Amino acid sequence: MSTVEKNENVRAVGRALEILAAFTEEDPQLSAGELLKRVDLSRPTLYRLIYTLQEHGFLVSVGEPQRFRLGPAVSRLAHVWKATLDLSSLADPVLRKIWEETRETVALLVPQGQMRLCIAELPSPQPLNFKRGVGSTERLVLGATGRAILAWMDPTPEQLRDYAQGTQLDLKDLEAELGATRKRGYSVSRNELVSGAVAVAVPFFDRQSQVAGSIGVFGPEVRMDAARQKQIARLLQQESSRLSEALGFGSVVKPASR
Repeated sequence: MSTVEKNENVRAVGRALEILAAFTEEDPQLSAGELLKRVDLSRPTLYRLIYTLQEHGFLVSVGEPQRFRLGPAVSRLAHVWKATLDLSSLADPVLRKIWEETRETVALLVPQGQMRLCIAELPSPQPLNFKRGVGSTERLVLGATGRAILAWMDPTPEQLRDYAQGTQLDLKDLEAELGATRKRGYSVSRNELVSGAVAVAVPFFDRQSQVAGSIGVFGPEVRMDAARQKQIARLLQQESSRLSEALGFGSVVKPASR
C-alpha cells in the first residue's frame, strides 16, 4: 500500500470517528442533513462512511424519513471498556499529581453499602504522617472521605438515620454538615478518626452523574491550617474533575471559595 493510500485510510478512520462522536445523549438519532452540519464532509463521503459503519454494526438506520443511531457494536465496545476499567489505575495520575503537590497522604475511596473502602493510597513521604492503608473500611458518616460521598448521595432523613445507627452522631448536626459540604464543595474532618489528623476530601462522579467515590488528603494539624485546607480543596476539586471526566461525567462540583 502506498503512502497516499495509507494516509487516505487514516483520514477515513478519523472521519468515521467524527460521525460516531456527533451522537449525544441529547441527540441519539440524527438525519444525514443533521450529520452534515456536525462533520466537515461532502454528502457522498458522508454516505459512504455511514454505509461502512452500518455494515460493521456501528450505526443503524431507523424510521422514515431516514435517521441514524449508534448500533450494537458501540454497545459491545462500551461493555468491554466498562468491564475492564480499573478505577485505581485510571486514578493513579490524578492521585500522584495531588501527592506531588501536597506531600501528604492521598487516598481513593469508593462506597460499599454503608461503608467506604480504600482502594488506593499514596502515603506521605514526611516523617509525621497519617495513613489507613488499602483495604481499610469505615462508616460513610464518619470522616471527611465518607461524608464527601454521603453528601452527594443526598440520603433521606430515614436513610441517614440508618447510616448513623450505632454511632454517637446527632442527626441534625450530621444533616447540617452534609449540607455545608455540598455548599462549599468539599468535606473536612479534624481529630475525628485519628487524634491530631486533619482530612480534606471531595467527591468524583461517574457517567450516570452518580457519586462514585471520594479523593482525600490526610495530614497533621500542624501542617493543615484553614488556609492550607482551602488550598488543598481547590487542588482536589481540579483533579477530581479530571477523574470524573475520565469516567464519562461532564462537570463536577464548584471550586472551593477563596
